[in-house]
Parts: sequence; C-alpha cells; structure tokens
Amino acid sequence: MSLPELIIRGPRVVLPDAIAPRSIHIRNGRIVSITDLDHTTFDCEVIEADEGSVIMPGLVDTHVHINSPGRTEWEGFQTATRAAAAGGVTTLVDMPLNSIPPTTTLAGFKTKLETATTNCFVDVGFWGGVVPGNTGELARMFEAGVVGFKCFLVPSGVDEFPHVTENDLREAMPELTRLDAMLIVHAELPGPIKAESDRAESYQSFLRSRPRAAENEAVALMIRLSREFGTRVHIVHLSSADAVPLLRRAQADGL
Repeated sequence: MSLPELIIRGPRVVLPDAIAPRSIHIRNGRIVSITDLDHTTFDCEVIEADEGSVIMPGLVDTHVHINSPGRTEWEGFQTATRAAAAGGVTTLVDMPLNSIPPTTTLAGFKTKLETATTNCFVDVGFWGGVVPGNTGELARMFEAGVVGFKCFLVPSGVDEFPHVTENDLREAMPELTRLDAMLIVHAELPGPIKAESDRAESYQSFLRSRPRAAENEAVALMIRLSREFGTRVHIVHLSSADAVPLLRRAQADGL
C-alpha cells in the first residue's frame, strides 16, 4: 500500500452509500485509500475536520455563464470561481456565449483562455459554440481543448451568438460526429413561441408565450438528426414532461 503524504479525517465523510467517520489517505494528489477513523495514522500531515464540516468530493458544474471577456460586469472568472470554491464546486465548465468574442472560433477561444489565466480559483473547462457558418472552426477548437459544443435553436439573447437552423445543423453535425464531440442544445424552436413574449407583462404571461410545443418539436428534431448523423446530443434544461418519453425511447434505441 502506498504510504500517504496527507490524511484528511472527519466524522462526516460522504461515501457512495453513506455518510460516516473516515480517514482519507492521499498521495501525489490522489486518494489511495479510505479507512476507519481510528486507523493508525502515519508520519505525514493530518487535517482534522470538525463536527460541523462535511468532507465530500468536489462538485462539477457543467453549465456556467462566466461572460468574460466583454461582459465581465455580469460575471468574471475571479468572482465565478471564488464563489464556486466557497460552495464546494471545484470545476466549472464555461458556456460559449455572452463573452465578447464568443467561443465560436479558435481565436475567440484563445482570447477566453488568456482572460482566464491567473484569474481562476478552481478548475475551469470550456464549451465551444456551434453557430451558422463556423463548421470549419469546430475541429480547431476541439483540438485546442473545448469539451464539446453548444447551440441554440432560438435566439440566444446576445447578437454575438446567433441560433442555428436545421440546415446549419446538417452542415455541423457530420463534423461533430467525426470528432466524436458532444452537442448540447438549447432546444426550443421559434415557430410555436408566441409573439406575446416580446411584450410580456408578468412571469405568467411569459410562461404562456413559451408553449411546450416549442420544446417538444425541438427535441424531436434533435432526435431525428442524431439518428441520421450519429451525433452525441444532450438536451440542456429540459422543462417539458412531454419530451421525456421521446428521450427515453431515443436512449433505448442507442442514441
């Protein structure tokens, strides 16, 4: 057994099937064993967690809008990652829109990386974006390290990140399949969305302006295209229960 360089002990350690007193033995930055709390300690640094603390794996938040550079007043790498660290989140994955430039080209990705350097208090990953006309950039961004790609099927809310149509997806998805890259999708189609959404007077009127059909039709479209092109697809922030059986059947079919 590898001798630990660090032991973290506490009365409340989150395990796969319980919360219990344990000692966590760490060497070279990795957990090498988890033992009973009264296990004989070694000649190494020991951190004793108090009764009010919980020892748990770091959380990973894969859907974060850091908005920097360009809109850092909304959120930046320093504030986002410090807040994450304070809450036990040890990895963030940044969305490709809201920053200026967005992460839709290799040059834009490099600008994002330069902005993040020396400003992060936790690990950070990056999504790339699929927008009309950028298929030639996808492989370059993927090779440079983006974890996958995001697209919107309705206007994203920022002009720098336009939404894609089915024709745009038919161009991009074969390349994503070739790369074995995941496409995460804001799945609403603009057709069923009611015009009242532009002049909504209350939250309830806004909800009425976004019928389930907008999401259901978008999910059905992405299932059909995933089946056709063999692309790995993930639907983000699903809200329509009607779409759940569609997704279950698609998964059962191996999509």
